[in-house]
Amino acid sequence: MGTSKHSDPAFLTILLQDEIGGLQVLHDDQWVNINPISGGLVVNIGDFLQATSNDKLKSVQHRVLTNHVGPRVSVACFFKGETSKSYGPIKELVSDENPPLYKDFSINEYHGKFFSQGLDEKSGLEHFKL
Repeated sequence: MGTSKHSDPAFLTILLQDEIGGLQVLHDDQWVNINPISGGLVVNIGDFLQATSNDKLKSVQHRVLTNHVGPRVSVACFFKGETSKSYGPIKELVSDENPPLYKDFSINEYHGKFFSQGLDEKSGLEHFKL
């Protein structure tokens, strides 16, 4: 099984993938293979870091392709923060010239929207844009 295009509902995702691979990221409207490096980790910026940085950092759109080599095994660790705390653009990153792009939201609120829509190729941040 693979996954369709999506970004992660987290601040950061750290991924250890096996030698089979299959992970791709969207870069300049092109899918790029992230070839596994033995013992290497992949670190993805997630939606929460994009929102708190007011789009200074962008969450990575990625997908996983299946192949005929064998089963793909990977281990992902999602850094999410406190579920009931409110998150939004960091105040020092907003100004009259750079207004906030997102309203504050809790991780529970975000997860409610994200998991109700499934991996439909839309960012969960769309629900929280101002």
